[in-house]
Amino acid sequence: MVAGLLLPLLLGLIGAFASVLLGAWFAQRRARDDEAEVHAAAHTVAGRWLDDDALGGGRKGLSPELLKEVRRIHIKTGHRVTEVMSGEYRSIFKGRGMEFEEVREYVPGDDVRTIDWNVTARMQRPFVKEFREERELVVMILVDISASGDFGTRGSTKNKVAAQLAATLAFAAVRNNDKVGLILFSDRIERFVAPKRGRGHVWRVIKEILECERRGSGTDLAEALSFLSRVVRRKSIVFLVSDFLAGSSGSVEGKEFSTALRLVNRRHDLVVFHVTDPRERSLPDVGFLALEDAETGQSTWIDTASATVRRRYEQKAAERSEHLAKSLRRLDVDLVELSTDEGVAEPLMRYFRRRERRAR
Repeated sequence: MVAGLLLPLLLGLIGAFASVLLGAWFAQRRARDDEAEVHAAAHTVAGRWLDDDALGGGRKGLSPELLKEVRRIHIKTGHRVTEVMSGEYRSIFKGRGMEFEEVREYVPGDDVRTIDWNVTARMQRPFVKEFREERELVVMILVDISASGDFGTRGSTKNKVAAQLAATLAFAAVRNNDKVGLILFSDRIERFVAPKRGRGHVWRVIKEILECERRGSGTDLAEALSFLSRVVRRKSIVFLVSDFLAGSSGSVEGKEFSTALRLVNRRHDLVVFHVTDPRERSLPDVGFLALEDAETGQSTWIDTASATVRRRYEQKAAERSEHLAKSLRRLDVDLVELSTDEGVAEPLMRYFRRRERRAR
């Protein structure tokens, strides 16, 4: 009699244990397949897009100054990503669905729709199925490291703000067990890091951004987006970080950029971060001022004592920002404005909350 009662229970436990092991095995295998697919795709297009060392690895160690900066950003952004920010991130970037986790005994208040009738029949008392969110999300961070990003007048350059933002996003992702990948670009693909999990991988993301010695000086946004489409086929979260100061071929106005942006937005969840400096939006009255384009080397003199000159400068800056905003709105792409005088935490939290309200 006792054996007859224990046998169904034993078989049920064995079946549940086997299903958990099988699920874990499939998850690990899928993760390995995904990483291999990304690496294979990157190597396939390397002849056209990548320099020999653009996949990273095998380079000499960091200088003491650079190592100190990596540690500073790692510590600063690690503390910045609190439970609140991590929770905001998780609430707006959902996983692919729900997967079965375990069966437990029913307690009052449980949803009756989750009752497992097979186990309930065997055990002669109600049991319910429990599910968990199947995230398996891939986050790709595209960072513009062109020469114009070296500019900054408020204690930080645009490239450093971009590095802090990338680190903050990477920390938020890994705290939710998501994979993080990185693409650094100028007018070419400077570095590609395949998506992985773990805090150690965040360290590498920061290190790559600060260590990368760019070969190009210009900016080609279209090429960066096209490369992403070639190496990342599965739906991902894509963060594009740039000052959007580019030449005609890769600029926001170019047809190539619009086409590449449309393709990426159709396949992925795309968010754009526009990084600027206050002096790119307005000029002080300091008399004659020499200006140089960091990406082309062209230079000119302007008279900032002229109110007309300052006003035209501000109008042009406003027109560039408005054109970018309109282009992204047409495609329903989120835009987040960042400035070197504000940091990244507050704008990022404002965006998370705005998007969460919009989804309700």
